[in-house]
Amino acid sequence: MKKIGVIFGLGLSVLLLASCGKIGDSTSTGNSAAKSSSSGYQTTGQNSDSEYEGVVKNGKYLTSKARGVGVTQNADNILNLKSFEAGLTQLSKNQFPTNSYVFQEGQLLSSATVEKWLDRKSKSNPSGLNPVDNGQTDANKRNPIYVQQIEEQDYMKQKNGKLTLSGITIGIGMNSKDYYEKEKYGATFTTTISKEKMIQEGQAAAAKVLSRLRNTEGVSDNVPIMIGMYQQASDDSLVGGSFYAYTVSKSGNSISSWKDVNVKSYVFPSTSTSSVPNDNDETSFESFKKQIQNFFPNLAGVTAQGQYEDKSLKGLHVNITTQFYSETEITSFTQFIAQAAKTYLPSGIPIDITVKGSDGTVQSFLARKAKDSSYYTHVFSSY
Repeated sequence: MKKIGVIFGLGLSVLLLASCGKIGDSTSTGNSAAKSSSSGYQTTGQNSDSEYEGVVKNGKYLTSKARGVGVTQNADNILNLKSFEAGLTQLSKNQFPTNSYVFQEGQLLSSATVEKWLDRKSKSNPSGLNPVDNGQTDANKRNPIYVQQIEEQDYMKQKNGKLTLSGITIGIGMNSKDYYEKEKYGATFTTTISKEKMIQEGQAAAAKVLSRLRNTEGVSDNVPIMIGMYQQASDDSLVGGSFYAYTVSKSGNSISSWKDVNVKSYVFPSTSTSSVPNDNDETSFESFKKQIQNFFPNLAGVTAQGQYEDKSLKGLHVNITTQFYSETEITSFTQFIAQAAKTYLPSGIPIDITVKGSDGTVQSFLARKAKDSSYYTHVFSSY
């Protein structure tokens, strides 16, 4: 049986980041400053109308009670955490618009509750969403761990000077591969889970989670609850997983139907197992990569992760690894990247570019919003 633990994800990239935004009942569409309400809460302010405002209490950001709780194998691919959290927020924007709702980190489900749900069902843990341990160790005979992680997001509206819970989003991460050990500290084995079985087990888990949420104190019967289903990427994947379906319960504790989500991440350059849907995107990236590799010889690698929706590129996160040591080299290189990116990378989508040293230290950062043509750049000083 796998141990359940708390896994803390890294900060999300600009491409994937779902920041918090707008203030209370303010009608400003961007660059608003944080304000206080008469009832004691504050909100974070907003940089653009595509972002949520977040909730601040007693001068501190209101963090999630159970963020990052997952089966510990999740730590083997940190990209799963990043894609899961950011993708869940993007999915929520269609149901809970940023100009009408305030984002609040999950406050209903505690770490202890989520840990119990993610564990196996047993006499001591009847609430476990994963099947009982049948004692088998053969990959095709054992009961695998299906449900990998659960994330809660709360969406608030201001009513009578108070923030009222007006929507909930739950993300459920499902395994297509379950990694396990036959003995403690022994070799790692894999149980492969078919897509049909993953979907079946996910829908069963979602129904239980919805019913339990409806019976949670503070959740009224008419609060809409959206549940997004996420397929975990394998440990050796160069990209994170993706959401494959969602449902919205307007009231009650039954699920009537599911809607497919055609969003998937791909790695650039393409590999034999992951081919980018659009050849023009691949060509653009290869041209960009060639330009910057010709500029300086000390490059260890240029890769990217692109997010596609219905085979259309929606965002790109580029990673460049260098062996530069001089700050003047980094500055010159960053300036050149900005020009090359403007010339060769696709327009009309958000793009961020991180330049790191061979030791993993971030040397510079570039970003462009979908509507912009030029890149914001920042070189991190060594002092």
